[in-house]
Amino acid sequence: MPAPHTLTATAALARIEAGELTARKLVESCLERIADLDGDFQAFVHVEPASALRAAADVDGGRRTGDLAGAPFVAKDIIDTHDMPTGYGSPIHTGARPFVDAAPVALARAAGAILLGKTVTTEFANLTPGPTRNPLSDDRTPGGSSSGSAAAVAAGMAPVAYGTQTTQSTIRPAAFCGVYGYCPTQGDFRLAGVREAAGSFDRLGLIARGLEDIDLFRNMLLRRPRRPFRPADAPPRIGFCRTHLWPSFEPALRDALEDAAKRLAAAGATVVDVELPPDFADLAEAHKWVSAYEFAQNFAFEIDRHWDEISPQLREGRIAAGLSCSFERYRDAQASLAAARARLPEIFANVDLLMTASAPGEAPVGLASTGSAAIGALFTPLYLPCVSLPAFKGPAAMPMGLQALAPMCADETLLAQAGWIEAKL
Repeated sequence: MPAPHTLTATAALARIEAGELTARKLVESCLERIADLDGDFQAFVHVEPASALRAAADVDGGRRTGDLAGAPFVAKDIIDTHDMPTGYGSPIHTGARPFVDAAPVALARAAGAILLGKTVTTEFANLTPGPTRNPLSDDRTPGGSSSGSAAAVAAGMAPVAYGTQTTQSTIRPAAFCGVYGYCPTQGDFRLAGVREAAGSFDRLGLIARGLEDIDLFRNMLLRRPRRPFRPADAPPRIGFCRTHLWPSFEPALRDALEDAAKRLAAAGATVVDVELPPDFADLAEAHKWVSAYEFAQNFAFEIDRHWDEISPQLREGRIAAGLSCSFERYRDAQASLAAARARLPEIFANVDLLMTASAPGEAPVGLASTGSAAIGALFTPLYLPCVSLPAFKGPAAMPMGLQALAPMCADETLLAQAGWIEAKL
């Protein structure tokens, strides 16, 4: 039998229920993996072995039940936990302990899932990187801001991780680390107890080693019963959406996407080119003003009382933009984004999903930046559900992601059709 930490959560639960594996053995395997590797990759800011092992004992003893009973998971360190510190990636909040679990953590624990620890986030889920390294090449960024979550899953330290996304903070690190990332239709997952960056865009994200685990945790977060994940049987209608960013994508990624479009068409999918309206190139600018304005409001205490403890990158970037943004400019940007969302039905009129890149290419070398988030600044403000598949390898043998996006509220169809795409590629 493979080492328990290598299993997806879905496969591990099946073995636990069949009596072939215990929750304790599974948790021990993950904790041993963390102890072995985290000194190198620094995905975690806090690990809680004793409480995880107690929870596993409760599962094995029948005192802890639920659809996810025994499934280990980890949470980004902007997500509150009543029994572990939540530091938000900032020295201002080091060691702070909330009194309650955030909604996503509470829901998972109520379903029997076992929280192993908290993963590194960039400062306040923004741009300034933490210490995490990409486990596939430790001289490269893991992406951000959910850097530790993606690295922990990619390194086999946990099967599932919570991230968040305000621009591209789940999809990009999932792509850079060669795992699966998913963000739901805006508003589907409750965010009580998750530190707000920009409420107009913030979403909880799921990072996993398979679509079945994303579906498993998605159903739990929506308080729906567990069910087997099944890829779509029928080939989808795919809109190949290069976007105005196409020239900035690495040549190997452009070639891989073109080849994927041909292979999927040969497998039976209807693949057509979809061009976004020319003024959609302005969405990133509108996203910038909305997110910066809201961020500066949300962090008024830190700005007022702890200015010198905020990184220069954050002070001179998003905070400066937010403090310079008038309410009128903010409202105008919101209106332009709402107008763009109103045009989505015509974009999806003849396709089920859009296919594009998850990130511009392979994870960049160096740890001073988390990489370009330009793709997210285009698509995140449209509120579409999205999933990143680790579909390709680049010239340095690092993963490159294929992103699929569906109309709002078509999440189930998106995941099933992503399963079809994955099978054909």
